[in-house]
Parts: sequence; structure tokens; C-alpha cells
Amino acid sequence: MSATPDRATVTESFSTSVMASAPLFVGLALLMLGNGLQGSLLGVRASQEAFGSGVIGLIMAAFFAGFLLGSVWSARALRRVGYIRVFAALAAMASVAILVQELFVMPVAWGLMRFLTGLCFAGIYVVSESWLNNRATNLTRGRLLAVYMVVMYLGQGGGQLLLNVADPSKADLFILSSILISVAVVPLLLSATPAPDVTLASRMSVSRLCRISPFGAGGVFVAGLINGTIMGMGAVYAHDAGLSVARIALFMGAVICGGALLQWPLGRLSDRMDRRWVILGVTFAAAGASMLAYRATGWATPGMLASVGLFGGLSFALHSLNLAHTNDCLEPSEMLGASSSLVLLLGVGSVIGPLAVGAVMSQVGAAGFFWWLAAVQLIFGLFGLGCVRYFAKRGSVAPSHYVVVPSQTSSVGVAAIEDVYATQDEEPDDEPAHERPGEAPDQRGEGAEREEPRPARSSEMS
Repeated sequence: MSATPDRATVTESFSTSVMASAPLFVGLALLMLGNGLQGSLLGVRASQEAFGSGVIGLIMAAFFAGFLLGSVWSARALRRVGYIRVFAALAAMASVAILVQELFVMPVAWGLMRFLTGLCFAGIYVVSESWLNNRATNLTRGRLLAVYMVVMYLGQGGGQLLLNVADPSKADLFILSSILISVAVVPLLLSATPAPDVTLASRMSVSRLCRISPFGAGGVFVAGLINGTIMGMGAVYAHDAGLSVARIALFMGAVICGGALLQWPLGRLSDRMDRRWVILGVTFAAAGASMLAYRATGWATPGMLASVGLFGGLSFALHSLNLAHTNDCLEPSEMLGASSSLVLLLGVGSVIGPLAVGAVMSQVGAAGFFWWLAAVQLIFGLFGLGCVRYFAKRGSVAPSHYVVVPSQTSSVGVAAIEDVYATQDEEPDDEPAHERPGEAPDQRGEGAEREEPRPARSSEMS
């Protein structure tokens, strides 16, 4: 027996989660404005200072080296001092780093500061994603993470536009970036909303996370490959394909805008049905969209923008969808440790992606950009199909799409279960669907069984 939460209850739960996370969203928007600005600013200023393309590449790569370290370190800091203090400390260090780069315009100093910036932003992502996953339920997680991604993309895109506010050769833009990053901590510090509890947080290694949810963990790694490829080599592809500077800007803008626009509808869809099938559908659709975008590069501007926007929307959505699915399979106490491991997987993929597609493009030309992306998406789609089929056989204890674990059931479902117990003297111990909340045996184990999302969604419950 199970109860289906009505739409009003689910909507109220989502609205409550968004309001509770509003200070975090405001802070993230300001951080992404500052980060988006400094990413373009440093590239332009380094070229003006004649650092050389090889040196500039090493400086930018230092960001990802720091990102990998930060994904590991930040979870430990969170357990010691909590969310708000870590967020504030990392934002303060990132704010200082950009000012140091204006004071000491030399490659070594810039490389060290980019490393520090990468470490800080990795920690900020761990804080943000673990905070949001603690606030969400499995009925609202897809939409809440979609809002998170929209804020991230719009902030980064807005930061690019700030490059026109002042001359990159002067200190003004460095100061502006520092101000935005510094002010980002104010909403959280002045908020009365309590941060999630970290006292019961457990560690989660990458290997253990992959055993719990190989599909979700693999999907986050693939999202890193895709995101790193697009953001790191998208402009290079557009240039090699013969686009003018103006069309290169439109090309990248369409990719980012598409990524922001499709987050919400796809996140909402994944909250209404089995998230794994939504991920698979988006993955195969993204592979097709990659080939369409490749053909559309030479089309008239409207057709190119529409095709590239669809490609960006489907490709970027894989990150939030796989984040949501992975956390569906976790206990609340596991989400902080898992966020650290997921950011690490994303970072590794983001490093490998540009390097791999660069090697492919050097062999087959600009076309290798989209061929590489389509191949990655198809391979992950086939892997995902195998996961769904294999774990459905290994993990199911009933002919349904989920494994019942009442600890994350909605409040409506818990109330319904308690009403049943109030009218029955005793319940058979061998009926897993009627266990009391908190007394159900862990049927997921440490391996394949946990690939099944813990609670059922409203559309799956009977």
C-alpha cells in the first residue's frame, strides 16, 4: 500500500525548497558574474601582456588542477566548520586571488592564483550542491537542481558582458570582479535560514559512489567530458570552421542560452517519471543534436542558432539530471561526501575532454569536435541502457520501478502508512512494502541494488 502525494503538496514542497535556498542562489549568481568576467578578462589581458599561447594555456589549466584538489579538501572543511563558514572563506580567498593578479602581472603569480581560484570554486560547488540536495526530496530534486544550473549559466553569461564595462588593460575590471565575489557572501550571512546539518555526514569515496550508482556517477563524469569540451574548445571549433568573430560569439552564446533554457523543462519532466529514462532520452537526443549542429554551422544565422541552442540545452542538461539521479540513491547523511566525489568526477572529465577533443581535431579537423561529442553521448547512452536492464534484474524486489525505503518518503506517504498501522494490530514481517518508517531493512546493499532510486515518484506509485 502506498500513497500518492497530490500536485499541490509537491508544488508547495518545491516552493519551500526554493525559498529556503534563495540566499544561496543570490550568492551563486553574484559569484558566477565575477567568475565569468574574470575568465574572459584574464585571457584578454594575458594576450595584451604577450604571455604567449602556451603560457596562457598553462595558466588556465592551473584552474582545473586547483579544482580537483578543492573537490577533495572542501568536504573535510565542511564537516569541521559547516556550510556558511566554508562558503564565506572560499569566496574571500577567490576575491583576493583576482586582485593579486592585477598587482602582479606575471605568469607565475597568475598560475598560482588560478590554482587557488579553482580550489575555491570547487569548494563552492560542493557546498552548493550538497546544500541543495539536502533541501530537496526525490519529487523536487530535478527542478531544484535545474534552477541551480540556470543561475550558474545566466551568471556566467552575464559576466561575459561585463567585459565591455571598462578597459581590460586597467585595474577596473579586476576590482569589479573582486567586488562581485566579495558581496556574494552577504545574502547567506544575513539569512535566517539554517544551513543543513553536517554532524552526521559520512565520507563517500569515488569507488563507493560508483558502486551505489554507476549510472549516475558515470553520467556526471561524462557531463564533465562534454562541458569541458564545449566550454574549452567550442570557440576553437567555431574559428576552425570558418566563422567570423561575431558568429563565434553568437555560436557560444546560443550554446549557453540553450543550456539555461532547457534545464527547467527537463528537470520538471525527470521529477514526474523515472529519471533514468529521461537521462537516456536526453543522451541519445543530444547525440543527434550534435550531428545537427555540425551540419548547421554553415547555415544562415537563425538556423544555426536554433540548432546549436538545442545541442547546448540537451548536452548541458545531463549534468543536473545525473546529479539528481545519483542523489536519489543516497541517504541524506551520504550527500555531502557524495557531492565532493561528484565534483571530483566532473573536474576530471572537464580536464580530459578538451585534451581528447584537441587530439581528435588535430587528426580529422574541425569536424572532430562534434563527432567526438556524439560518440561520447552514444557510448554513455548504451552504458546507461545496460545499467537500467542489469540493475532492474539485480535490484528489484517487486515488479515495480523502485525499491521501497521509507526514510525518504514524502510526509503524505508517511502519514498514510501510519494510518494503516493505527488500524492494524500487527503486520507480517515478510512484507517489505508495509514496513514501518525507519524499520525497513536496507534492501539496496552496497552494490547494484542501490542503483534503483530509493523512494518512488508520484507517477510510479500504485
